[in-house]
Amino acid sequence: MKRKLKTLALTTAAFILAALLIALFNQLYLFSSLLGTLHPVAGYAVLALGAIVLGFIVVSVLSIWIPPAKPPFPENDGAPSHGAYLRYMEKRLPAHPSHPEPAAKGRDSRWVKANLKLLEVDALNATKELATKNFFIGAFAQNTSYGTTTSLMNNLKLVWKVYSMHHRTQHGRDLLKLYRSTYESLPLSDFHKEELPAHIKPVIQSSFSNTLSSLLPGGNLLTPFFLNLFIAGATNTYLTCLTGIISMRYCQTLSREESAEILNRSTFEAAFMLKEIIAECNPILSVTISKAVKNAGMDSLDRVQPASGSSSIAQDIVSHLASSLKNIIRENIETEKEK
Repeated sequence: MKRKLKTLALTTAAFILAALLIALFNQLYLFSSLLGTLHPVAGYAVLALGAIVLGFIVVSVLSIWIPPAKPPFPENDGAPSHGAYLRYMEKRLPAHPSHPEPAAKGRDSRWVKANLKLLEVDALNATKELATKNFFIGAFAQNTSYGTTTSLMNNLKLVWKVYSMHHRTQHGRDLLKLYRSTYESLPLSDFHKEELPAHIKPVIQSSFSNTLSSLLPGGNLLTPFFLNLFIAGATNTYLTCLTGIISMRYCQTLSREESAEILNRSTFEAAFMLKEIIAECNPILSVTISKAVKNAGMDSLDRVQPASGSSSIAQDIVSHLASSLKNIIRENIETEKEK
């Protein structure tokens, strides 16, 4: 099925491209014929200029899309092609500004590996920054088209950012391959139920952290609501961490032997980063929602009618309780502001 769809897509694209080229040449020929009636040389000049411009566009598109020749991917560090691949990496990688020898001419494997370590730090920082944003998007905009679209766009931007960090010049085919490899490495891209425990465990552990249990406001009645927010945010963050780390590992892989371990290493690193982000975001989210709940409670209690001489005993009791609760909530809010 996939092969048939791919063949159909390629055939359709080729037909559309051919139709556009035929229409373009037809219009160019008509325009040159029109100018040829005024002066014979003008018609040929327009045809020649059009051919040059079209050739320039084709060459530019191909140079952007097709990457330079790549040496065979080595099986391990001791493979004969490992040296050639290191030289390819040296030409591909931009020199990190913090590298002790950024302009060194005789760049060897030591230079490449040191440069990769510095780029790794930048990639992890970018991943953490964007994963933190996706935590709040997942918590507040869960199960909405806005939340899903925004998280997806952020993840796509993250892969592009990691790719551009590791390439002096960017090429469409390489970027598309990185998108595909990253997506296929994410959990549930090709559903396997045996993968679920390994990916659910860090999300649950982070959502039920000590920080969360100590900051959950509202008592037992609101606990399920808050847990739903935290788990949604943690899941969104975990997927973003995996996206950034997996794409970074693919960009930094030096042998096929390392490529086989990318998913295992990325899962461990994403779980560790998730715990760091949750520890930073949980207090912010907990306090924010706690204040919102208290303010909402104040607004609801303000709607309770005050007691009057004609009110019943039940109305007097409700009015008295509402007044007492408002005073308690107001005192708690003032105490938190002083802190």
